[in-house]
Amino acid sequence: MMTDLLEQSATELTALLAAGEVSSRELTQAQLDRIAAVNPSLNAIVTVDEEGAMERAHAADQALTRGGPTGPLHGLPMTHKDTHLVAGMRSTNGSPALADHMPGRDDVIVARLRAAGVVATGKSNVPEFGAGSHTFNEVFGTTVNPYAPTRSAGGSSGGLAAALAARIQPLGEGSDMGGSVRIPASFCNVFGFRPSVGVIPMPSDRNAWAWLGRVGPMARSVEDLELFMRATAGPAPELQLQAPLDAAAFGGPAPEDLRGVRIGVSYDFGLGVPVEAPMLEALDRTIATFEALGATVEQASPDLGEADRVFGNTRAFDFANSLGSLVDSRPELVKPEVIWNVEKGWALSAREIMETTAAATRLQAKVRTYFASYDYFLSPGAQVLPFDATLRYPQQVAGVESQTYLDWMRSACLISATGLPTVAMPAGFSASGLPTGVQLTGYHYRDPQLLRVARCYEEATGYARRAPEGLGQGRVVETAPALAGAHHHGEVE
Repeated sequence: MMTDLLEQSATELTALLAAGEVSSRELTQAQLDRIAAVNPSLNAIVTVDEEGAMERAHAADQALTRGGPTGPLHGLPMTHKDTHLVAGMRSTNGSPALADHMPGRDDVIVARLRAAGVVATGKSNVPEFGAGSHTFNEVFGTTVNPYAPTRSAGGSSGGLAAALAARIQPLGEGSDMGGSVRIPASFCNVFGFRPSVGVIPMPSDRNAWAWLGRVGPMARSVEDLELFMRATAGPAPELQLQAPLDAAAFGGPAPEDLRGVRIGVSYDFGLGVPVEAPMLEALDRTIATFEALGATVEQASPDLGEADRVFGNTRAFDFANSLGSLVDSRPELVKPEVIWNVEKGWALSAREIMETTAAATRLQAKVRTYFASYDYFLSPGAQVLPFDATLRYPQQVAGVESQTYLDWMRSACLISATGLPTVAMPAGFSASGLPTGVQLTGYHYRDPQLLRVARCYEEATGYARRAPEGLGQGRVVETAPALAGAHHHGEVE
């Protein structure tokens, strides 16, 4: 019975909890048992607070018995991404510099989930400081893919993506600067959502105008993404500019078909971006699905010629701003890729910063022009299939040698530079049995409409219902941090 429960969505489970048909203690224990059964094969969950989780679950059950007000996620157990602070729970960012960090406060997203009734059970694995789209670090080791345990689960929300696919939990919070929600979603056959800026607040105590990084949900269903948004979206006093959307905007019925919807699609983002053949085949499957639903699909890409500069320099600025002091004081405890990014940020001249701002302004003009003709932009969810987990990153993509770390994840970074809301969606499996994905991008603050279209697509395909096979067979994942292809420079997410 408990195994069957864990197959259900967060929407279904919260309904059962509210009705008293299952207790938070029962559901939390089921999650803890599932972690014990499958996590040795995956290394997805790196901190587990069994005693605290059961205490919180007991309190959730008592609150429901008393009949007081409860939140939309009341009693739902959930691990949190290890880049997010959870008060009183080890929060390492995957870094030796913070290996014993025990924060005294929650990050905003964790506080909102707690207020919505979530029962915190532990932390999911990440690359160090979320840098990179492959989840490994020197504190906990490597997370592998539930569908192919020798392959990457993606990153930086790779621990969460693996946990979702492995039926440890149905819903959780990721974050995405250059693909950290979308690439693991593609690799692990789940959904991931990068909202418009500010819809879920991500305040920074050093830059109240930061816009590139986002917090967003990951789940096995779009309905659960919408549930998450209703639980967490809304204004925050820390932000200088408030998003014109709140929690009430999310949900509502999905369209029965997509007649009248205009979708532009590109295989290479109009820039010759290399993409492996199985990912192109996945895009073809998705085009056929959208056309069968009545949408008009045409080959057309926004002009993304300015996007590489905007993403690269903005990311470097943000890395230096947020991690510069740590790198300066304890460089021996930080991985080379993070140091490289921080140094790139410090090296930006005033001229380069102004030119980047001008490039971002021109990019937005191109985006407005494109979305005057199209409602959505469809593109590959990743350039590669899940790759060998012992690599730091793919050495080549579709026969093109990777010159920097950024090359294999450029499909995500280009979209990040636009700032647009994007949902990653499963797109079936390759001939070799590996998950594939696509990303659908909408215009600024049309997030609710984008998710409703994604739900229509999900109902027509059902790819995420296919669970991994053979988990919990006792295989213990290798967690040694030394990976092939080690380097001391390059681009990271």
